[in-house]
Amino acid sequence: MAYNDMFRLSAHAVITNRQGQVLQVKATYGAKHWGLPGGALEFGETIHQAVKRECFEELGCDIKIDYLSGVYYHSAYQSQVFIFKCTLVEPAAIRLSNEHSEYQYFELSALSAVQLTRVKACIEFIGEVDSQVF
Repeated sequence: MAYNDMFRLSAHAVITNRQGQVLQVKATYGAKHWGLPGGALEFGETIHQAVKRECFEELGCDIKIDYLSGVYYHSAYQSQVFIFKCTLVEPAAIRLSNEHSEYQYFELSALSAVQLTRVKACIEFIGEVDSQVF
């Protein structure tokens, strides 16, 4: 990798409810897609700090990191994506930032193919971090 190459890093949380549904937030920017809470790392920040900060900014509540389940290369964005299994710290009252208009818990069957792969690897984690290219 050359000095001036562009390379991005992001960290995202898989948060489930008691029914096993996955929390997603709907962006107010770009294509306004649904996605896992999280986002880009800031300069000097670890992946753990980033997922905690991003979730607090986006959801308005703290999370507990349970484990890192996967690291994925997203070729469309030249980005490495770190996926963590997380839980909301009780009592958790979600208060969205202005970056998101809605939040909802989705059944796994409603997720996109890429998101389903990442989330299933996270939920079915057996101790080996998954790694794939999308």
